[in-house]
Amino acid sequence: MGHLPVAGIDTALVLKVIKPIWATKTETANRVRGRIERVLSYAKVLKLRDGENPAVWRGNLAEVLPKRSKIAPIKHHPALPYKDVPAFMARLRAKQDVTARAFEFTILTAVRTSEAIEATFEEFDLAGKVWVIPGARMKAKKEHRVPLAPRAVAIVKELAAARLNDHVFPGLKRGEPLSEVAMWVMLQDLQPDITVHGFRSSFRDWAGEVTNTPHDIREAALAHTRKDKVHAAYQRGDLFKKRKKLMQAWAKYCETPIAAKKAAPAPRACVGTLDPLPLLQRLSWTRLVAAKLTLAVA
Repeated sequence: MGHLPVAGIDTALVLKVIKPIWATKTETANRVRGRIERVLSYAKVLKLRDGENPAVWRGNLAEVLPKRSKIAPIKHHPALPYKDVPAFMARLRAKQDVTARAFEFTILTAVRTSEAIEATFEEFDLAGKVWVIPGARMKAKKEHRVPLAPRAVAIVKELAAARLNDHVFPGLKRGEPLSEVAMWVMLQDLQPDITVHGFRSSFRDWAGEVTNTPHDIREAALAHTRKDKVHAAYQRGDLFKKRKKLMQAWAKYCETPIAAKKAAPAPRACVGTLDPLPLLQRLSWTRLVAAKLTLAVA
């Protein structure tokens, strides 16, 4: 849009920018549209322009551009069928390193990868079996309380016994958490056709098909925000007590004895058995592999 004053920008100009890439780079085009919308809204607050915002989607650009879902269908993260999760968890428990514990913890709590690996010890109340994730680290920017099953508590205690920094799952660099790439690298060895994030779908499918848990509780466990703003306004609680039962049932399912027969060695005792030096060595190897992989891709 060059040196045009913000007051001179209209819908036609916005379309001139985003329409050429709407069909080929839909996500990028929509992000550009969103940024233009915010800039013009800011300009209106400063009295630099008036009238309707020409970059608004609903009731404006939506009338002339096809929906994103029609030209760029949403691709779901490849997930492991929930019936195969216990066997996968048994394989994870047989591994003795930080990455495996982070991966196992992520599955048990059904949180996003970044929410798990950036966890700090101060966020946990192990006596109360509660993990409070600050809003700043959540996708919806809202504090999320996670009920912890016994195995999840044991994992945190295990890492606390070999504490290297404030992060429960420490990285190679001093004071840094484990790299998100680490779990991906491990997954390439265990089950390369799925994703770490896909285990949230595995949990969701299990909760919907195996339990009689209401939809609201399942969604709250995944920290999903309600699209129905009216309903959300009335439901101000976080359904913690009901989610606690669900997460305990999920952890129990993940430890189904049937899968243990497929696993090699049984997991070691949790507290006080993880030596700091071997722990750091294993962590270094994982990060080294991840770094080499990153360089190869670059």
